[in-house]
Amino acid sequence: MRQKIGSGTSWEKTLGYSRAIRVGNRIEVAGTTAMDGDQLIGQEDAYAQTKFIFEKIERALKDLGASLEDVVRTRMYVTNIEEWEEIGRAHGDFFKNIQPVATMVEVSRLIKPHLKVEIEVSAILMSE
Repeated sequence: MRQKIGSGTSWEKTLGYSRAIRVGNRIEVAGTTAMDGDQLIGQEDAYAQTKFIFEKIERALKDLGASLEDVVRTRMYVTNIEEWEEIGRAHGDFFKNIQPVATMVEVSRLIKPHLKVEIEVSAILMSE
């Protein structure tokens, strides 16, 4: 069975993607930014953006019957690797005890100018 959830943005239909998809015991959450509708949360603050992103991801996982404890991988795309400690601190706030494998790479830019971080996660539900 394939279960999908959306974020409600017009981009999903136009571009043909979902916020997150669950197939069996596996969940993939698409690249998530600090946009809340048309508003950017934490415009000049990498920590605030990252924290908000993980809160959004946590809600998406919950909607698909999972939690952060099920996350096995995080992928963080950042526009300024010099902010790695702020971004990493927010990651630690959510995953200190879970400790999924994690990747952080610098990219030249994201879809909007003030976005500092975009994050994807993979989760596996062990109870399935």
